[in-house]
Amino acid sequence: MAGRDYAREEQQELEGLVAGIAALEYQKEEHGEIRRRLETLVPFEERKQRLEEASLRLPQEREALERASEAASLWLGRVQELEVKAATLSREIEKYPSLVQQVAQAQTTLDSLRSRLGMARQEVGACQQRLDHCRQLEGQKGNRVAELARVEGERAIYQELAGAFGRKGIQAMIIEAAIPDLEAEANALLSRMTEGRMQVKLETQRDTKKGTTAETLDIKVSDELGTRNYELFSGGEAFRINFALRVALSKLLARRAGAQLRLLVIDEGFGTQDSQGKDRLVEAINSIQDDFDKILVITHIQELKELFPVRIDVVKTVEGSTYYVN
Repeated sequence: MAGRDYAREEQQELEGLVAGIAALEYQKEEHGEIRRRLETLVPFEERKQRLEEASLRLPQEREALERASEAASLWLGRVQELEVKAATLSREIEKYPSLVQQVAQAQTTLDSLRSRLGMARQEVGACQQRLDHCRQLEGQKGNRVAELARVEGERAIYQELAGAFGRKGIQAMIIEAAIPDLEAEANALLSRMTEGRMQVKLETQRDTKKGTTAETLDIKVSDELGTRNYELFSGGEAFRINFALRVALSKLLARRAGAQLRLLVIDEGFGTQDSQGKDRLVEAINSIQDDFDKILVITHIQELKELFPVRIDVVKTVEGSTYYVN
């Protein structure tokens, strides 16, 4: 252990993975900062939309401004003409009393025109203000679009990294690599217990109704009747499948850890087997006894106890439990 003289291939693979992770230069704080920056940039999407709408309205606003300016010029000229006419009428009013009424009407018209002129000037000012705002937004648009494109690029990179380190990335690759070994170990043991009648297959993907594939772990078992799902087998058959998979998984994990599986404990579980199934289970256990230093089988079934050469009988008495080694 101190010299690290074990699992050399796995250590090299681990060092490669560590170096790959280090090469990514992932910074949690920078990632968090980018997320916060993304949150601060969310309002600019609405501003961008408003800017685009303002850009679309800009030609109309300019046209309205030009029309308002032309109208204001016309009304201003009209007002000047009426003011000149009013002055002339004022001088002539003494000579022509009948013109008083006309002057009053002209004054009313003049007041109305002045009011309309004020409204036109207000409209011109509002249009000019909107136009300046549109120009300001147009100046900001380039910077915001460039910033948004840069942030979108960074987000795509982090999304790809999240997928690689998620359950559909490296984890799925490790599982896929382990499935063949697990199937081989389980089928070797299952073949001993069923005289080659049953085989197990593990599927990690299945087709969905949408035409895509989804991650799963389905256990398909084949026998002389065909291939069926694990759930469709009887209790005794399911126990044999469970036993084969558990032993295979234990061996695989021990091998991956660079250690040996020294002890196997089987606690009950034989009640679902018929007499022939029990005999085959015992044969299977005996067939793998060389793979373990010790195998312990815990059971209350008397006929099963007698199938093993060495056993420890535990008997309960009023004074406590007593054990005997046979």
